[in-house]
Amino acid sequence: MEKSNTAVDTAKVVDAHPERTQAHSGNKTWKEYVTLAKMGIVSSNLITVFAGIFLASVYTDFQLLQNLHILILTMVGSGLVMAGGCTLNNYIDRDIDPVMERTKERPTVIGSVKATNVLLAGLIESALGIMLLAAVEPIAAVIGIVGLVTYVVIYTMWLKRVSTLNTVAGSISGAVPPLIGWAAVDPGLHLYAWLLFAIMFIWQPPHFLALAMRRADEYKAANVPMLPVVAGFAMTKRQIVLYVAVLLPISLFLYEFGTIYTVVAALLGIGWLALGIAGFKMKDDIKWATMMFIYSLNYLTILFVLMVIVHF
Repeated sequence: MEKSNTAVDTAKVVDAHPERTQAHSGNKTWKEYVTLAKMGIVSSNLITVFAGIFLASVYTDFQLLQNLHILILTMVGSGLVMAGGCTLNNYIDRDIDPVMERTKERPTVIGSVKATNVLLAGLIESALGIMLLAAVEPIAAVIGIVGLVTYVVIYTMWLKRVSTLNTVAGSISGAVPPLIGWAAVDPGLHLYAWLLFAIMFIWQPPHFLALAMRRADEYKAANVPMLPVVAGFAMTKRQIVLYVAVLLPISLFLYEFGTIYTVVAALLGIGWLALGIAGFKMKDDIKWATMMFIYSLNYLTILFVLMVIVHF
């Protein structure tokens, strides 16, 4: 893919903020590295890691409370791998981030952290995370490596820049957290583990496509081929509704989690599907995309927290 003519050179952006660059010179605070790690994403994904390890302990009669070191190492290791991947994403996207409104204030853009330090931090975080997972269970570490490579290499370095399939690749990496958690206790990976993976995998395209609709102008300026930019809003809305429709029955395959889970999962899925279908008649596409994006966040949080609660 040719680099966008509108892309702003990182060095120019740094020069545009000399006072901020000087203020931060020699003062690389931990807060900047937390920002680079995208802790919001890490935190939300750790919920699914915990759900995976907790459910695995329930269905294998593993005494999690008597083996808290397994829980702690898995959670910390998973968090570090995800933080490392996000930090490396920041390093790689230095040519894209200055163009987009939501990313133009990142430390890698304004120059408050050296690019080499960002690269080093990402590699160290990733390596430490993989080592911690390996200390718990090699299969968990392998799954972590698959997720990391998919996100950093296949998604960030390749497909994000050349194809609308970038969303699918990103969904693979985003779906491995519950698998990592489950594998830490049960490396054989029960069918339930794969259903958790499937839920996460199918959930992500409608979530990120809704975000892409809201940021379509920014992605276009950065020459990132997101579906709303390449195929338009109408096609994107049809794709979103299709994914939500597929997600509904998949979430119900876990009916053995009990009546409460099944009813709530059904209501959440039907509600999301109804909102999606309503979008075909709404004139304000951005408003609809915002509603779908917020609903998707609530859907995933409620569903995975509920999975844990009904097993207490």
